[in-house]
Amino acid sequence: MNLEKFKTISRNQSEENKAFLKRLGRRKPKNLDEVVHRLHEETFQEVNCLECANCCKTTSPIVIDRDIDRIAKHLKMKPSELITQYLRLDEEGDYVFRQAPCPFLMGDNYCMIYEVRPRACREYPHTNRKRFHQILNLTWRNTLVCPAVLDIVNGLKKEY
Repeated sequence: MNLEKFKTISRNQSEENKAFLKRLGRRKPKNLDEVVHRLHEETFQEVNCLECANCCKTTSPIVIDRDIDRIAKHLKMKPSELITQYLRLDEEGDYVFRQAPCPFLMGDNYCMIYEVRPRACREYPHTNRKRFHQILNLTWRNTLVCPAVLDIVNGLKKEY
């Protein structure tokens, strides 16, 4: 999907998606995890993240201490050097990257530190996790970043 087209569509659907996910959270369908996991599998058979990388271009993951240690070791730096050079504390006291796009995103949308990337990057966009009802607000925010999440939410709207 063209990123500009995606941004327009996701903004236009934003309030509708927010309201839908809020209603879904109140209903808590028993088969929600099963349905969202099926939609996740179907969507990611079609979607190639390397063609997009909008998450890496616009959003910083939370980087936890284990991530810092692992990335610093990979880059042959001290954790304190990694923090000084690449990270900052956000409003909630979490480490995030100082800049967007991600400093480790290369021009071909590959990640320079892919094998040691932060846990939040490995788990993104969180549409294959258990107890999906617990992250509906995060999912709504991710519809504004990730075309795959928007497709999954649109699939959920058809199901429910």
